[in-house]
Amino acid sequence: MKVVIMDSATVTRGDLDMDRFNKYGDVTVYELTKYEEVAERIKDADIILCNKSAMDRHNLEQAPNVKFIGLFATGYNNVDLSYTNERGITVCNAASYSTEAVAQHTFALILNKYNRVAEYNEFVKEGQWTKSRVFSPFIQMSELYGKTIGIIGYGSIGKKVADIAKVFGMKVLAYNRSKKDDEGVSFVSMDELLANSDIVTIHCPLNDESEKMCNKEFFSKMKKDAYFINTSRGGVVDEEDLVAALENDIIGGAALDVIGVEPMTEDCVLKGAKNLVITPHAAWAPVETRSRLLDIVEENIDMYLKGTPINVVTK
Repeated sequence: MKVVIMDSATVTRGDLDMDRFNKYGDVTVYELTKYEEVAERIKDADIILCNKSAMDRHNLEQAPNVKFIGLFATGYNNVDLSYTNERGITVCNAASYSTEAVAQHTFALILNKYNRVAEYNEFVKEGQWTKSRVFSPFIQMSELYGKTIGIIGYGSIGKKVADIAKVFGMKVLAYNRSKKDDEGVSFVSMDELLANSDIVTIHCPLNDESEKMCNKEFFSKMKKDAYFINTSRGGVVDEEDLVAALENDIIGGAALDVIGVEPMTEDCVLKGAKNLVITPHAAWAPVETRSRLLDIVEENIDMYLKGTPINVVTK
């Protein structure tokens, strides 16, 4: 079989071994693939492995042999599922591989805010500690104990965030579209969550309902000193409204790991915004997490070839 890996650079920079896929046939690896290159690169493929490359009708029509698409991701909005269903192409994603990593990164952003780690580090590196009259110069910090965290979206990541929050002695509020129940977590309306949370963190999928739900009205319902975090999908945030909320002190600050257009463009409205921390879609990227992702993709291929596919996504 001919196996084509479309965008290996989104999964490894040489720290993970992609040779594991050689057992499935003749493997061609591309670091990245532009849209206009997709059709040519997949035209003889039996198996396609990709992260973000567009598997739309136009491209797949040029690939008559394709039987399986394996995604290096949980999301599958880059695949035209209507067309793959027509063709009988099996599409498998990698769900729940990044739960621990994203929850960890969420708290890294929270602790950076509450413990001022980056600011203290700069204080020392700039030589300010050597000039200090006291052994412990103060930059205003706060305890997480007793604070209220509001979790929007209570899937595996939202639950993991709640578990960590409980260890810190935080009060946990959650909002989820479907009914949930978890000890130590109060499930409330969106408005009640926004009004009472010191930290609001987003862990829901991007869909028609959630697109730009974090907008002017959303931020106006938050506490004035509340901290907003998004490690889910950039599209859930109206970025202009977020900047306005920060610049006008409607909320106390924000941290984002995802934005609407990635990589960030030079004219991105978020650049330079007040009280905003941004990491470059890195929450999912610890080496252990990416290794787990490859394990899942490999298992997806194995099970498909055995005739019992798992993690299949359909329209």
